[in-house]
Amino acid sequence: QVQLVESGGGLVQPGGSLKLSCAASGFIFINYNMRWYRQVPGKERELVASIDTTGTRANYLDSARGRFTISRDNAKKMTYLRMNNLKPEDTAVYICHARYPGHVDGHWGQGTQVTVSS
Repeated sequence: QVQLVESGGGLVQPGGSLKLSCAASGFIFINYNMRWYRQVPGKERELVASIDTTGTRANYLDSARGRFTISRDNAKKMTYLRMNNLKPEDTAVYICHARYPGHVDGHWGQGTQVTVSS
């Protein structure tokens, strides 16, 4: 059974940091590109960061570049999103996604809530 389980969300003050984790199981993790999306009610789901199968290439949403870092540990089947200098506009549910290269569909996690507020 395919599973992506996110953790690490919570309430943080503006300027603070969080590290999100995504634990994968039920598929060959090393073969999948990994992504973090975020979702705000009433808005489209937004791609925040992506990383390739080897962990050597990453891409970021413009507003996240320089503040967020995506990484992965293929041995542990884990994907991470380190978020620094958080802003209220970063408040969202952050969702982990796995996609096999060349495929349109993929696997989704349930998400973890991140709230940035004073």
